[in-house]
Amino acid sequence: MADEQNLCLSGTGVTKVFGFGRTRTVAVDHVDFAFHEREVISIVGESGSGKTTLAKMLLGLISSTEGDIYFQGQKRDISSGRKKQEYWKNIQAIFQDPFSAYNTFHKIDAVLLDCIRMRGGRNLPREKKVELMTEACSFVNLKFAELTNKYPFELSGGQMQRLMIARIFLLKPKILIADEPTSMIDACSRATILDMLMQLRDEIGMTIVFITHDIGLAYFVSDSVYIMERGKFVERGSADEVILRPKEPYTRRLINDVPKIYEEWDLSTV
Repeated sequence: MADEQNLCLSGTGVTKVFGFGRTRTVAVDHVDFAFHEREVISIVGESGSGKTTLAKMLLGLISSTEGDIYFQGQKRDISSGRKKQEYWKNIQAIFQDPFSAYNTFHKIDAVLLDCIRMRGGRNLPREKKVELMTEACSFVNLKFAELTNKYPFELSGGQMQRLMIARIFLLKPKILIADEPTSMIDACSRATILDMLMQLRDEIGMTIVFITHDIGLAYFVSDSVYIMERGKFVERGSADEVILRPKEPYTRRLINDVPKIYEEWDLSTV
C-alpha cells in the first residue's frame, strides 16, 4: 500500500509501433514499469533498444500505440495543449546533446525567464526574476551576471548542460528524464553534472529516470535498474540485484562489455 501511495509514474502494456506492413517496427513492446517518489531509476540498453522512444512517450512528445501511462495514480491525460503544459510543469528532461537542446535565437535570459513564467512568476518584479535566475545559476556554479544577454551557443558543452540543470532548479518538476546527460562531455564535467543532479533530487524530492547505455553509471547512481533489449524489459530490480547478480544473458553481456583495466580485453564479440 505504501508503494502505491508514493507512486509517481507508471505504465502497463506501453507499446510504440512505427510504420506499417513490411516497414512496421515495434520500438517499445508492451512494457510495464513503476517509478516512485525520490527514486533514481536507470533504463539501460544498447542503441536501438527502444529506451529513448520510451522516454519520449513518458514526456508526452510522442503518443503510445497501446497501453496506459499513469501519473500520480491517475491515467495521464494530455489531450489538449493546456493539459500538456500542466503535465510538463511536473516532468522535464535533460537531453544528450546540449548543443541542440536550445533555440539558437533565444538568449539565456529568455530561456530562464520562460521557466519562471511556467511556474506562475510572469508578474513578478524584474528584480525578483533576476534574483531567481541568479540563484539557479549559482546552484550550478555559473554566474548569471556573466551569462546575461549571451546566447547558449557561446557556452561550452559542460556549461550548457549545467544551464539545463539551472532550468530544472527553477521549474522544480516532480520527475526528471535524463537521456544520456553526460555522454557528450568530459569526465570532470560528467562527475560534476551527476553530483548536481543528486543534490537536486535531495533538495526538491525529485524522481530521476536515467536513459543510458552505461551500466557502470546505472550501478553508481540508481536505486532501481531496468534492462531493455529490443523494446522489452528483460530484467529489472535493485541496482545490486541486476548488476551484481544478473539473471539474463543480455544483462551479463552488457556487464562483460565494460572494459576492465587490469584484465585482457576480449574483442572477439566486437
